[in-house]
Parts: sequence; C-alpha cells; structure tokens
Amino acid sequence: MELPKLNFQETFDFKFKKDKDKFFIYDLVRKTYLLLTPEEWVRQHWIHYYLTVKSYSTSALITEKKIILNGLTKRVDLLVTEKTEPVILIECKAPQVKLTEKTFEQTARYNSVIGAKEIILTNGLQHINAYYEDEKYVFYKPQ
Repeated sequence: MELPKLNFQETFDFKFKKDKDKFFIYDLVRKTYLLLTPEEWVRQHWIHYYLTVKSYSTSALITEKKIILNGLTKRVDLLVTEKTEPVILIECKAPQVKLTEKTFEQTARYNSVIGAKEIILTNGLQHINAYYEDEKYVFYKPQ
C-alpha cells in the first residue's frame, strides 16, 4: 500500500487493516474501519489533526453530515463544531485532484447551508483556508 505523504507538519498514528485485497483505515470519530480511499486518507489526517494537535473531542467532529442543497442531498466531509455550533467546514479531495475556483465554490455552497465561520478546501497537499466576513470569503494562510 503506497500512500502519498501529505502536507502536515505532524505525523499521526493511523490504524490499518487489510481484508482480501482492500485496505481499511480506522476512523476515531465513527469508531470503525473505513475503506481507505485517497479522499479518506486526507480526511483522516484532518481528524487526527483536530483531535491530537488542536485537542478537540471526537464529539466536536462530524463526518459526512448530510445537507440538502438545491433539493439534492449532499455530504459534508468534515465539520468541526464548538458547543454544537459549526465552526470549520472541511472539504476533502483526493491528493491528485486540483483545487480550483470551481471546487472552492462547491465548498462555499455547502457552507451556505452549514454556516461555519471558516472553510478549508484541501487535497492533503494544498490547503485553502478562508473565513466568511462581510458577506464574502477572505483567504488567509494559517500560522
């Protein structure tokens, strides 16, 4: 199993298992093994980041939250909450997916339903951070 090294300063302790020819990664939030897809690899890095580096509890992280957008059911990859209020919406793409204006707009549309203060669009190699202020997104580089 060859996984790309993602753009995180920290290294995380992931648990893997193999069943037949498929690999699975343990999700600390859902407390189960999930099929290890490129997108899941990115999401698990963010989950570990918020749990270990930022010291959030697992109950503050919501994965694959269903939302209704223009009559269609969509899923948010990861939502970070504080006191049940949405704070950071994280949209994860596979490492080989280019982050474009179009993919950012998708994330912003999801956030029009969620209402988080901040959004992160990531493919694990590149991260685009923005917060919502004065009815527009302001991009920034995290410290």
